[in-house]
Amino acid sequence: MRCFARERWCKRARERKRERESERERERERQRERERERERERERERERDREKVRERKRERGRERERERERERERERGREGKKEREREGER
Repeated sequence: MRCFARERWCKRARERKRERESERERERERQRERERERERERERERERDREKVRERKRERGRERERERERERERERGREGKKEREREGER
């Protein structure tokens, strides 16, 4: 009888050990998943930063184009003024 009780105790002890190991493995998997999620969030943040940089570059390009257009307008205005002055001399 004592042997049977001891076997039952050993069997329960092995089951408890397996359960603890399973729980530790589940916890490790949860930890890995949390780390993967943090990495995805960091990647999304880096992509947002890259997009902001691209947008600033586009805006600077548009601003340079507007400035060139204003310069062309001023140049045309100066040429028109010179033309009118020449017309007045004649």
